[in-house]
Amino acid sequence: MAFQSEVTQGTRFEFGKNWSQFLRLLNEDRVELAEKSLLRLLEVDTLENKTFLDIGSGSGLYSLAARRLGAKVHSFDYDPQSVSCTSELKSRYFTDDKNWKIESGDALDQEYLNNLGKFDVVYSWGVLHHTGDMWNALHNASQLVEKNGLFYVSIYNDQGGISKRWLKIKKIYNLIPNGLKWTIWMPMLIRIWWKISLRDLIKDGKLFSTWRNYAQVEARGMSAFTDVIDWVGGLPFEVAKPEEIFDFFAERNFILQRLKTCGGGLGCNEFVFKKTP
Repeated sequence: MAFQSEVTQGTRFEFGKNWSQFLRLLNEDRVELAEKSLLRLLEVDTLENKTFLDIGSGSGLYSLAARRLGAKVHSFDYDPQSVSCTSELKSRYFTDDKNWKIESGDALDQEYLNNLGKFDVVYSWGVLHHTGDMWNALHNASQLVEKNGLFYVSIYNDQGGISKRWLKIKKIYNLIPNGLKWTIWMPMLIRIWWKISLRDLIKDGKLFSTWRNYAQVEARGMSAFTDVIDWVGGLPFEVAKPEEIFDFFAERNFILQRLKTCGGGLGCNEFVFKKTP
């Protein structure tokens, strides 16, 4: 199997294994935060009677949110454990639901994608930069958006030399034995979070308030620790500047509807594009 071979070679991170840990933390509050986040960025009040494609469904949280908001959902992921995570959420909340389909799929597999059809909303948060061929994956995903439909995508911000150094760290992380991975993620966790925690202490006297309330602070219902491991390990890894994404989609008849940046630093820039007729 291609996926397992890539993992064995140290060229791909097991995102699904990380997401399976996150599902232990999932509760109603996190699901509601995901729903609100989706509606806010898409600038809609409901997804009732809409078709929703989740490319790289990961934990399945946003597929679940879309289904609870009324959409007919199609979820796929390249990572077998991510497919299992999404299936687990369906079994918890929408057992035997015909309006939520989950399967294994590849954003670079043109034959597979050609059979999916078009969707009112195509969603891919923090996924396509992990395919190994980001620009091709972005193009493929753009072809799945219905006319006047929305494409909600997030892509790692290009920080130049800093991004290149992170790529080296990710490669090392994926090559070393599991028992030694903490020697990478622990220093990186401290590096990423010490300033934030110090700011919390100075601002309100609570050293780890942002960490403890991360689901609410980043407003997506996610977990701080899960996101750190995802960031440190995430291979393949590609980045883009916001203007590169703008130009890419403008050439494909998309209009930018909404933008949320990471302020030029570490993380993802989020875009909502509308497909013109």
